[in-house]
Amino acid sequence: MKTLFIALSLIILLFPASYNESQAATDSRAVYEKTGNVIWEVNTQEKIVAITFDDGPHPDYTPQILDLLAKYNAKATFFVAGNKVKSYPDVLKREIKEGHEIANHTYTHPYDRNITAHKLSSELDDTDKIIWDLARYKPSLYRPVGGFHNDTIINTAVNKGFKVVLWSWHQDPKDWARPPANKISNHIIKSLRPGDIILLHDWSDRPQTVRALETTLAYLYKNGYECVTVSELLYRSNLTLPEFFRVFPLK
Repeated sequence: MKTLFIALSLIILLFPASYNESQAATDSRAVYEKTGNVIWEVNTQEKIVAITFDDGPHPDYTPQILDLLAKYNAKATFFVAGNKVKSYPDVLKREIKEGHEIANHTYTHPYDRNITAHKLSSELDDTDKIIWDLARYKPSLYRPVGGFHNDTIINTAVNKGFKVVLWSWHQDPKDWARPPANKISNHIIKSLRPGDIILLHDWSDRPQTVRALETTLAYLYKNGYECVTVSELLYRSNLTLPEFFRVFPLK
């Protein structure tokens, strides 16, 4: 009995932080989802999913991704960084022209879970401005860098009219770590559920992501899934959307 007590005490001492952090994440999600301001996925029986790309646009890999999306008649949502938009404006214009959704992912991609409201507000404004100046397009969705979210981050975004979009916890194949393409696509396909929001990236060295995307799109197409933007996913799931500004579309 004494040995069992010592063993249990050691477990509590060694692992309380990880347990508490996991529980806190679950609790915070339940609280934030009830507000309708933060989305991880939607509950639907319709075979629709939203594929999202963070951190771009990239001059080489994003066009390859766009070619594949066009091949399979799929739409996606691109959570863009403002400084990348400034460097590669033509890629952004192509995303919009081909009917994809543009969303805000800050300007300089600050990886900071304790970002201040003032700093985040400036990042969001700068990204909105460059997108508007280039394409007369106002994003309505925002994804926090690294998925970090707390009251400051969420309230700052919501007060600016954004809906905060994260991703399905089971649909992060961690392509940012550059695993083999088949590992990325297998993760997505094996975890697939209607209403998923899938996380991918189109910045940095992404040949694996591009190859995995083709395999994934081919599977989705063959199995009757439709790839839609996040806003369409929300709309078709009967969720209320913030006003979506799309003015003077590109010819």
